[in-house]
Amino acid sequence: MSTTTAHGSHVDRYLAYLQSVRNLSPATVRAYGLDLRAFFAWVGDDVAVDTATVRRYVSHLTRSHTAASSMNRKLSALKGYYRFLIRQKLVESSPVDGVRSIRRSRTLPDILFDQDIKDLLEIPGDDFESARDRLILETLYSTGCRVSELTAITVEDINFKKGSIIAHGKGRKDRMVFLGAPARAALRDYLPLRDSLARRLGKGEVRALFLNQAGGALTVRGVALIIEKRVRAARIATRTSPHTFRHTFATHVLDRGADIRVVQELLGHAGLSTTQVYTHLGLGKLRKIYAQAHPHGGGGSEIPNSPILPVPSSERNNQ
Repeated sequence: MSTTTAHGSHVDRYLAYLQSVRNLSPATVRAYGLDLRAFFAWVGDDVAVDTATVRRYVSHLTRSHTAASSMNRKLSALKGYYRFLIRQKLVESSPVDGVRSIRRSRTLPDILFDQDIKDLLEIPGDDFESARDRLILETLYSTGCRVSELTAITVEDINFKKGSIIAHGKGRKDRMVFLGAPARAALRDYLPLRDSLARRLGKGEVRALFLNQAGGALTVRGVALIIEKRVRAARIATRTSPHTFRHTFATHVLDRGADIRVVQELLGHAGLSTTQVYTHLGLGKLRKIYAQAHPHGGGGSEIPNSPILPVPSSERNNQ
């Protein structure tokens, strides 16, 4: 076993393992593949790869103004790759073990305010495009789905009686998400128009819920363009992408008293730490609590119920 060569020849084998054994999404596997091939292209053929090599690569990425999050993803790809090689007895040690992840400042995600959501969802018209776009926005806001999960929804994934949808998440992990009353109404308006378009264009075999004007399944890029168009029409100043609705969903339900572990389940987060970022977004509410609770805060002593502070068990059931 040698640890002196780049070992880039095993990338395809590793990616196949990620897809077939780890069940990672095609997008994740593709991103890891791009990261690994970029590293080995930078290293060159038959060049020794050790910890110093990896550190030089990190320095190269830093000089190229690569974002810390992107550098950490590239390091994660390399760490996983070399762990795989060790298990396969192709190398004895990993050159990435001595390289720490890049520390990055945590930025709070953009969210939409209640009025922004109201303005966005007021889409006039009862044609196919208007009904579809209205349902897209309602579904994103009602469920907190990732845009990839949204475009993967099929008609068979919908439980019309319960008002729920099976979301196909990362790592092929399915979960149940729920449609609120406005989203269910938008679904009822859209489905007849969707089915009529599919029949007219001979696309009856397409099972995707969201279709484009040609009768094919709407893509992630297509959803992004639709949101961009609707944001401009509603004159929303907040930088808005499909993922903004996910951030907004999490923030709004937490602000209204939802348990953080319930929100974690609804979002499909593997760890609670990913969900906890949303507890930092209600700063206005924190200031209000401080002003009312602290003797020098300028307010009274009573602490209102808040998702940030525990609610007495006697009151929790009434919320």
